[in-house]
Amino acid sequence: MIDSNTAVTLSSAKNHLAKVACNVHKFGGSSLATSACIERVVDIIRQHCQLNDIIVVSANGNTTDALFNLYQLAVELHEITLLSTEQVSTSNDVNSLREHLLDTITALDATQAQLIDELLNASSAARLKSLLSDDIIQIAEHLLSDPPSDLLSYQNDLLAFGEMWSARLLSAVLSESVCPSYMLDARNFILLKDEKNCVIDYTASEKGFLPLRQPDQLVIITGYIARNQQQQACTLGRNGSDYSATIMAALSGARNVTLWTDVDGIYSADPRLVPLARKLHRLPNAVANELGRLGNPVLHAKTLQPLTNHNTHLHVASSFAPEISGSEIGKFGQIAKQELSVTSLNDLILAKSTSFLAKSGALAVSEFSPICYNLDEGYIVVTQAQQKAVSQWLASHDTEVTFRPVAIIAIVGHSVAKQGDMRARFKRALKHQQSLHFLHAFNEHSYIAVLPEPCSSEILNNVHADMTKDAKNIALVVAGLGNIGQRFLTMLPRQIARVSGLDNVHLVALVGASKALINTDGIDVANALLHYQQQAQPYDSEQLLTWLTNHPYDELIVVDITPSEDFSQLYEEFFARGIHVIGANKWAASSSTKNYQQLVNSAEKNNSLWLGNTTVGAGLPINSTIKELINSGDKITEISGIFSGTLSWLFQFYDGTTPFSALLSNALAQGLTEPDPREDLSGRDVQRKLLILARAAGFELSLADIDCQNLVPEVLRDISLEEFLQRTSELDELFFLRLQQAQAKACGIGYVARFISDNGQVSAKVSLEALSHNDAFAQLTPCDNVFQIKSEWYQDNALIIRGPGAGRDVTAGGLHADLVTICQQLNHRQQQVKIKGLN
Repeated sequence: MIDSNTAVTLSSAKNHLAKVACNVHKFGGSSLATSACIERVVDIIRQHCQLNDIIVVSANGNTTDALFNLYQLAVELHEITLLSTEQVSTSNDVNSLREHLLDTITALDATQAQLIDELLNASSAARLKSLLSDDIIQIAEHLLSDPPSDLLSYQNDLLAFGEMWSARLLSAVLSESVCPSYMLDARNFILLKDEKNCVIDYTASEKGFLPLRQPDQLVIITGYIARNQQQQACTLGRNGSDYSATIMAALSGARNVTLWTDVDGIYSADPRLVPLARKLHRLPNAVANELGRLGNPVLHAKTLQPLTNHNTHLHVASSFAPEISGSEIGKFGQIAKQELSVTSLNDLILAKSTSFLAKSGALAVSEFSPICYNLDEGYIVVTQAQQKAVSQWLASHDTEVTFRPVAIIAIVGHSVAKQGDMRARFKRALKHQQSLHFLHAFNEHSYIAVLPEPCSSEILNNVHADMTKDAKNIALVVAGLGNIGQRFLTMLPRQIARVSGLDNVHLVALVGASKALINTDGIDVANALLHYQQQAQPYDSEQLLTWLTNHPYDELIVVDITPSEDFSQLYEEFFARGIHVIGANKWAASSSTKNYQQLVNSAEKNNSLWLGNTTVGAGLPINSTIKELINSGDKITEISGIFSGTLSWLFQFYDGTTPFSALLSNALAQGLTEPDPREDLSGRDVQRKLLILARAAGFELSLADIDCQNLVPEVLRDISLEEFLQRTSELDELFFLRLQQAQAKACGIGYVARFISDNGQVSAKVSLEALSHNDAFAQLTPCDNVFQIKSEWYQDNALIIRGPGAGRDVTAGGLHADLVTICQQLNHRQQQVKIKGLN
């Protein structure tokens, strides 16, 4: 039973949308099968709905099948009863079947009563069980007493009980524990004007629905059922509740419809048959219609019809994993139109006749809406269930017909018939498979091959592998648009064109310090900065995280080129959402041991990749080299070197002939230092870099474990920048003295980072050292970094990496190297498909 003490009232003020503001939510039978499932649905409603929304429900679990079974048993009972009047031997069969029918009714009653007892308090349960009892009595009376002719007309009323019980129960549960709620029987307002084709009379249906709405209450509506022009109950066919949901969207002008089901979206093929099928996060309306027409297991042909003239988006999500972003159908840009799907249908009939030629063939197409057809060759492909109707239609034309069992396999995508190479590619994919006909659909959104044998899963997998892109659609967010960020963006178009692993990388967001440009359909990489300048809007972290939570891509990568500690504090949120991070930002990787370990654990738990090769050494492969040594089984014992390009430049040029303050002023003027040179002279940047490398080598350190020599005298540390720059001459004597001491030993000076692990004892420091002129650390080009690694394998002859440790090009290049690495890893990941019962 749901705890009413934890209930919250739904209102626009208290509503917390986890995905998008939907107006219509439909829950299928599997989503409502048990009390645990219904409790999960209630939680989804609590999180995702507002009081003016509409809930459409199917019957609980297998209730519809159970009701249909009752109908078949009743028909069988009447048939045997008629025989018993002529054959005494059948009387026992009659009694046996009658008892079986009553037992089945009792079992159905018990199943529904159990759901009620498990979910409601005693008072509410008693009320619903009383209503259920009345229904069960009515069902028994009709099934046992109605003559066959009346029994046939009662069939739809019988099936309607499944949705009635489901809606009544959910409404009661919501009223008891969440918000005021009421149920509506769709037979009271949804009117069909063409029962055969399930065509809705929207004017009459809307007129009937609007007076039934009650303010400030959440409405629960029965799916699957409606009424015809004779005011009789009728059904909308199997999976008709999806159709009911989109009908309700059309009647209410809803903005969004969410179909909550047992699979977390629409895939590039049936994931139960094709393990490598990819989720299609966004589908254009026309493509979704074609998929539904050609047998997609989630979409159904009728479902999208009511949305044709409405700007409504349809969502498919899993009630068993509501936190996973599903699929969305609507109007989208070019990226969504690039996707291809593969689908198949077996148990079809190819009918060939002269009546299917030219104008008479067009009449047949209008009558039967075939899967595919060719009026020049005189054939149509229909379902086996349509064979009888086709025969009768042709009989009136007095023409001969041949029928042949066939299957189809199709590729579906936006305007695929207009893509010049698609036909040839599809034919090549089917080169080992015999096909009878090969054609594209009249709407040009699919190519169809008609097969003489059923389409096997092997054929489906082979065609899927050949036709769909292996690479996932990867969204790219670039944060930080300074010199390096701008250079990264300038290099991006050439990289995407050059590197095959970046084929499906789409720039979707540019994030500055106070403004952001986000475009789900992609930002033109060639003019990204111009678009940012013209279109960026103010944002805050919550808005950014909301968008990142709902992004419609297979994967999302944030490239952090900011120097911001605040932005680095979002990494935990990124990893919690399965987002990947490439960081030049040092803050996260050098944060407290506790925070750093939490980030590492969170990234691992959520399968997020975190690369930060440019946090130390810009484009130099120091981080990756250390990781490769560790992965290969080596054990690192020492990491040392010159890690600051600024301090490298200063001490390479400082020979005592020019005052240190003059060199510092020159470096500042050239942009070689931070705006406040004390940031460089403090050694904190070098300290953070040494911490990052030690952690990469597998050691658990904090900043406090690394001794840091601050080269700024205490009297100059806390004064204003302006005053500091006026008093830099006070540094001259200090550094001249250190240089003289070193020169007395035939040495120079340099700011050195050293980490040593010796027999379990660890020491780490960054400080000014005297360096022999033959020392590798003293033989640098100004601004270069040098890294020395000693290990079990590189003990006597250390591994040295040397080169520019700063600069726009090398740092942006290092970020691009990380981007390629992550994309290659992501493209080889297999996505887990969430299907109830298979996971």
